[in-house]
Amino acid sequence: MSRNDFRFSAAGWRCAAAAAACVALAGCQAASAPNEVDFLVPVSAAEVSTGNVEDLIVATGTLRAAESVVLQVETPGRLEVGRHASGRRLAEGDRVTPDQLIAAVTGEDARLAARVEVTHKAYLSAQAERDARARLFEQELISAEELRRAEMALEEAKASWEQSLLTEDRARLLTPIGGVLMEVARDENGMPVADGQLVALGFQVARISPVDSLIADIDLVGPELARVRPGQEARLRHFAWPGQSFGGGVVRLSPEVDPVTHTFRAEVAVRNPGGLLRPGMFVEVSLVVEQRNEVPVVPREAVTERGGRRVVFVLDGQRVVRREVVLGLGDDEVAEVRQGLEVGERVVVRGLETLTDGTRVSVSG
Repeated sequence: MSRNDFRFSAAGWRCAAAAAACVALAGCQAASAPNEVDFLVPVSAAEVSTGNVEDLIVATGTLRAAESVVLQVETPGRLEVGRHASGRRLAEGDRVTPDQLIAAVTGEDARLAARVEVTHKAYLSAQAERDARARLFEQELISAEELRRAEMALEEAKASWEQSLLTEDRARLLTPIGGVLMEVARDENGMPVADGQLVALGFQVARISPVDSLIADIDLVGPELARVRPGQEARLRHFAWPGQSFGGGVVRLSPEVDPVTHTFRAEVAVRNPGGLLRPGMFVEVSLVVEQRNEVPVVPREAVTERGGRRVVFVLDGQRVVRREVVLGLGDDEVAEVRQGLEVGERVVVRGLETLTDGTRVSVSG
């Protein structure tokens, strides 16, 4: 083999080896390159709609009766609690009507305290004496002064008799108002007093309160004073009826702020026609400060903060557009949109934590 042939063969081998290396490298690079994946962030969306929104002050309070009547013994004697038409004794929780007999004090003690018979006889005697003195005066047998004394004695006897009648009448305890018996004939230990029990002057026989309208006493912080006024609408809820709201309104504001707690008392009247609410219940009270109807609203969960600004992510095809919004009134569920959105646009409500402007998304739900 000549030297030229050898050089040619060596050069050929080098070219072939280089070409093989290039093919192998290209094959490795092609094998190592992954396939591109178009990842879509799964989200849920809701439509911007119109609705009613409110600015509320929420507080808690305790219910009480708006008024009550306490019936006490004014004539000592033996107690007899009133009865229903069926003969059943009146009990706590029973409804009563105005002028209904709640109890009566009977027995010798009551009779002696009234002294109706004695005072009536004294009145009749004084009347006869006055009439006799009047006839004598007409005959000019006595002076005018003697007649005047007889007339004064008659007036005193009449007053004593009327007082006895009043005392006797007070032995019958009638309620001046209608309502519910909150307490009936209990002793100092809270035990019911049986019929026929001797009771003393001042013994509390019953306490009656109307319950068709109750009062909720709530304490508000000082800055809220400027936002609360008498006549303001209120709604009350109790955990026993989670889906029911009771209507009412503010009836009175305390004239002073508590110097210790720095709160002020507001009285809220609540309508209770069904009698579901009871005095002593602990309730949640919402005072309606402002209300707007048929305004654009967005779910509260659609609003997030980015860079200290409130934003939402609006669907635009398979992408989202970040948009700043200005919110108005609202609650934990919805918020009024004053700027930034139009009714009918769709916004992301779930899955917006990792979204940025232009992110591709997959809408579900």
